[in-house]
Amino acid sequence: QVQLVESGGGLVQAGGSLRLTCETSARAISMYPMGWFRQAPGKEREFVAAVSWSGISTSYADSVKGRFTISRDNAKNTAYLQMNSLKPEDTAVYYCAAESRAFGGPDSKGDFYDYWGQGTQVTVSS
Repeated sequence: QVQLVESGGGLVQAGGSLRLTCETSARAISMYPMGWFRQAPGKEREFVAAVSWSGISTSYADSVKGRFTISRDNAKNTAYLQMNSLKPEDTAVYYCAAESRAFGGPDSKGDFYDYWGQGTQVTVSS
């Protein structure tokens, strides 16, 4: 069973930055694509960013392109989401997710992901 633990959320002013971290003890995670999703109050969960198993390929939602960067360090079984130029509309609970499809690319559909973290709150004040 793969357990994912997010950290790094918090309260930040508009224009600020945060870096989210997703850690797991499962070494097999290095073979799986990983992604970040978010859910704001009263809204459906939405895709934010994804990274292939190798870290070479990435995918982003249009709303975060140019501001967010996803990366991973397979030696540390960790994925990151660097968030810059944050806006109030970025306020949400952010979830880390991992697929169980080895050597896959960065998928944007939540249905492809089998493992999810508990989430970390990001609040951006105006």
